[in-house]
Amino acid sequence: MGFLDRLLGRKAVNFSELVENGARIVDVRSQVEFASGSIKGAVNIPLQQFPGKLRSVSKEEPIILCCASGTRSGMARRALLAEGYQNVYNAGSWIHLDRKLKNGI
Repeated sequence: MGFLDRLLGRKAVNFSELVENGARIVDVRSQVEFASGSIKGAVNIPLQQFPGKLRSVSKEEPIILCCASGTRSGMARRALLAEGYQNVYNAGSWIHLDRKLKNGI
């Protein structure tokens, strides 16, 4: 876990394990950003559409959020927590998350 993770209050999480156990990966970048590259299986819900687009998702279901840097996914996490979602993780950059998933971390 790096300095930025500690600064942003991110805890060490095994994202691969979460995905194996059914966590959804939600990329909160714009549609244009998402189309230029994304994690296989990720759903694109731009930050401006939160939290309304996730109303069909159980509030107990694990959700992994990512974006370009971690800022928008952090904002989305706070919005979902305020709506009562319980298992929401800010993975930061989608590229960083993709690497972790490929390495089983």
